[in-house]
Amino acid sequence: MRNRESRAALLFLSPAIVILSVFFFAPVIAGFLLSVTDFDLYTLGDVHNLRFVALRNYRELLANPVFWTAFVNTLYFALIGGPLTVAVSLFAALLVNSKLTRFKAAFRTIYFAPVVTTLVAVALVFKYLYHPRFGIINIALGALHLPQPDWLGDPHFAMPAIILLAVWKGFGYTMIIFIAGLQNIPEELYEAARIDGAGAWKQFRHVTLPMLGPTFLFVGIVTAIGQLQIFGEPYVMT
Repeated sequence: MRNRESRAALLFLSPAIVILSVFFFAPVIAGFLLSVTDFDLYTLGDVHNLRFVALRNYRELLANPVFWTAFVNTLYFALIGGPLTVAVSLFAALLVNSKLTRFKAAFRTIYFAPVVTTLVAVALVFKYLYHPRFGIINIALGALHLPQPDWLGDPHFAMPAIILLAVWKGFGYTMIIFIAGLQNIPEELYEAARIDGAGAWKQFRHVTLPMLGPTFLFVGIVTAIGQLQIFGEPYVMT
């Protein structure tokens, strides 16, 4: 019986194992092997041009100041954009999941729409919104007699501007995950908290947040991975 169950489990797992092996593990291993060589276009014509250089590429990378600038910028983006994305998605999930909210399906669709929108199209739209002279944002600031910065041209404002775009683009995905986590919290816990005199804030603090622990872990990992892989937004916008 155990052997039969093991074979059945392996049969069901085999498609995922094959896909992960072909599209994840094999490319990772191949990428590492290429990183310890001097692979270039000439190697495609004759494999004998490939030479083993050990860790030379890594030493040159670590000695390059541009690498450290990019590393610091990526950490800045992830440490600010990641928690902000989680906070916004949780807030949106609480609003959509509230008993007082009507047309929940419509709001879920609206909030999730940016996730499935083409990144290049969204980045171009935001690029025009951030335009220093003709962008809607600076026009509104000018009407309020407030400073009108060069959002994408000023190093002090470029990163926050891109972070706002990334948060708007990606919070819908994690919002759906938070909604699923909220719907799995037993209603009896909230009833018990209300009987004990807990208000809305105490229910959120002592019931909602602890019960969302596994969801926070998953969302945090997924968000961190996405933030550390940032490339398209700054490349298109700047």
